[in-house]
Amino acid sequence: MKLTCIVCPNSCELNIEKEKNEYIITGNKCKRGYYFALNELKDPRRTICTTIKTIFKDKPRLSVKTNSEVPKNKIFEIMQNINKFILKEKIEPGSIVLKNVCNTGVDIITTDEIE
Repeated sequence: MKLTCIVCPNSCELNIEKEKNEYIITGNKCKRGYYFALNELKDPRRTICTTIKTIFKDKPRLSVKTNSEVPKNKIFEIMQNINKFILKEKIEPGSIVLKNVCNTGVDIITTDEIE
């Protein structure tokens, strides 16, 4: 199996082979690539960066992100919840708009403000 590491700008091409119960990972220039490959095989996770709707005409969409990585297989379910949400109050950067989204323990926070 081959993967491209997305942890740092090196974008290492990783080769992964499984021998018995152990993964052999080569092609990584740093340890982060090794752990990226292991996580991709066992429990792939991602940070979501997107926007939410607002009721404000001068800023109809506001940028948000997850405050931690979420399981990759939950991304579409999380995006459905985010897409249903409409912000109706003024808010500061870093404010939580959706707490514990889809029971992941992760919150959706704003990265911008509405003054």
